[in-house]
Amino acid sequence: MNRLDNNQPRTHVIDRDFLEHRAKLIDLAAFLDRCERAEGSDDFRLRALRAAIPLLIDGQAERARRVLESFSDPTNEPIAEAPGKGASGAWEGSH
Repeated sequence: MNRLDNNQPRTHVIDRDFLEHRAKLIDLAAFLDRCERAEGSDDFRLRALRAAIPLLIDGQAERARRVLESFSDPTNEPIAEAPGKGASGAWEGSH
């Protein structure tokens, strides 16, 4: 939660941010629809995304941290070589 939001009525936060996040949710739904219509099988990124979605509505605190951690590599040992040139956004060993 943004520290500035602590002292604001919930209705002010909703009034300010609802439409932006409604659009993001619709965008996510459209992305999942496109993935389902496309040929082929899921990969680790789509599985990780689907596994993170229930965290949004579980009623528990610190959703942003928990969602981020669900995409992260929990291991402590460094790997010998990176599998690619850039980040993939999800840990391949998850879910």
